[in-house]
Amino acid sequence: MKWQGRRQSTNVQDRRGRRVTRGRGGTRSHAMPVRIRSGKGILIVVVIALIVWAFGGNPMQVLQLVTGGATTPQASTQPYTPTAAEEELAQMVRVVLADTEEVWTELMPQFGRAYQEPDLVLFSGGVQSACGFADAAVGPFYCGADSQIYIDLSFYEMLRRQFGAPGDFAQAYVIAHEVGHHIQNLLGISGRVHQQKAAGISDTEYNRLSVRLELQADFLAGVWAHHAQRMFDILETGDIDEALRAASAIGDDAIQRKSRGRVVPDSFTHGSSEQRVRWFRLGYETGDLSKYNTFEVAWDEL
Repeated sequence: MKWQGRRQSTNVQDRRGRRVTRGRGGTRSHAMPVRIRSGKGILIVVVIALIVWAFGGNPMQVLQLVTGGATTPQASTQPYTPTAAEEELAQMVRVVLADTEEVWTELMPQFGRAYQEPDLVLFSGGVQSACGFADAAVGPFYCGADSQIYIDLSFYEMLRRQFGAPGDFAQAYVIAHEVGHHIQNLLGISGRVHQQKAAGISDTEYNRLSVRLELQADFLAGVWAHHAQRMFDILETGDIDEALRAASAIGDDAIQRKSRGRVVPDSFTHGSSEQRVRWFRLGYETGDLSKYNTFEVAWDEL
């Protein structure tokens, strides 16, 4: 991906290295607390956090698994100094966010409204959002309550090492997907889905709505890639394959097979690997927002 030397977004809050105490905000998890005593245990929690994120849940709830219900999470008292590699990654994130701002500022009027740019928060060690506290084991998430995207850059190493999806465009796809959730929030789509949950629909019905929501975010990420290429000529050989590899790696079936050894379709909340790849590819190949409404597609045709 050609990103070096290009405009970086100013809508980035760098909270890396800050001491954070847990505040009130999002829904708390009722998971059984787990005490972490080994590197292997930490790895398990990291994988669980990724699974929560990939399944469309609130990954901040993994905090309960890490802290065992402590009232204040541990935080480093040492000044935070990012490595050169991490700082380069942070610059890439700022460039990708800038590209999403320009693309969606141009496209959003097709939905009859102006684009409102979200902030992106870089964090390490933990972060407090309007949706609650997030531990460093959590990767990227979007909080609709404050319209902000949160990213722990160490997630990208996990994506590369644990899920075999390296590359800067795979990293860009993750940001574009979270921006897709921001667009859904602006349009009221995600709110309507969550209202259905509050109305008491079954878990299976809600899971299907969640799949539609997540596939739509993948489609919007593909639309961004299409128009970013048109506007900025950002793509290099293999970039789209990187994004497709990442989409495939975090499909519900791939995650379940890796974590459980079996696949339970009724529990899908993000869509299968094939679905995620197909909807991202549709967005990228057409760039056509008229095809965005995954809620109007028959379930067996998603």
